[in-house]
Amino acid sequence: MFDQPFVRPSPLQAIDPRVRLALAALTAVCLALLQNLTACWLGLALGAALLAAARPPLLPLLRRLATVNLFILFLWCVTPWTTPGTVLAQWGIFAVSVEGVRLSLLVSIKSNAIVCVFLALVANMDSPTVGHAMERLRCPRKLVFLFLFTGRYVHVLATEWQTLNVAARLRGFTPRTNLHTYRTLASLLGLLLVRSYERSLRVREAMLLRGFEGRFRSVAVFRARPVDALFALGLLLCLAGIVWTEYEGGLHV
Repeated sequence: MFDQPFVRPSPLQAIDPRVRLALAALTAVCLALLQNLTACWLGLALGAALLAAARPPLLPLLRRLATVNLFILFLWCVTPWTTPGTVLAQWGIFAVSVEGVRLSLLVSIKSNAIVCVFLALVANMDSPTVGHAMERLRCPRKLVFLFLFTGRYVHVLATEWQTLNVAARLRGFTPRTNLHTYRTLASLLGLLLVRSYERSLRVREAMLLRGFEGRFRSVAVFRARPVDALFALGLLLCLAGIVWTEYEGGLHV
């Protein structure tokens, strides 16, 4: 999600990163706990509105949404058939239950809503900004440290894997469904782990020689402004309306 071409000038970029990160986490928790379909649709509408305000590039956005919905598609292939309940339709020994369809629909709506919120509020920040915002929000220091290192070196590991893969192909390796392919891939993974470990030792020594004390320091200064408070208030009011809809729907059930 981070450090990829997913940035376009928008009003949301002027909001304090701490505010965006905290609101994204709070919104995700609220949306994940919803059980009423009306409230879930309102949450998806909120995510779509934030996404429209963020104005992300269309093709990267579609790729990310397609990746998420690909996993949801597998859920639709299993859950309606395996969830017990009132039979909606039946073909021989296979029966689709109302509860299974409703559960799949709930997961689909909530997943897309949460993804839209994070794409709108968080995806247009680079990983160092997110890490320092987490630190200012008093997240555990080890968690911030792990996030920053992961965001930095996942690309290094990906590049190393591509190098090993190219080297194998230059030596005539062609992936197939056979034992030789499995052994080769296992060897490549082993080489990747060994090289990653050796690189981690070199990186640790280099950082210690430069006086690293276990904490990344940033020259960026976050300042909350009235517009941040107004944005947070507006989003919290929207969440309150969604939660109220969930509560009212639960009363009528």
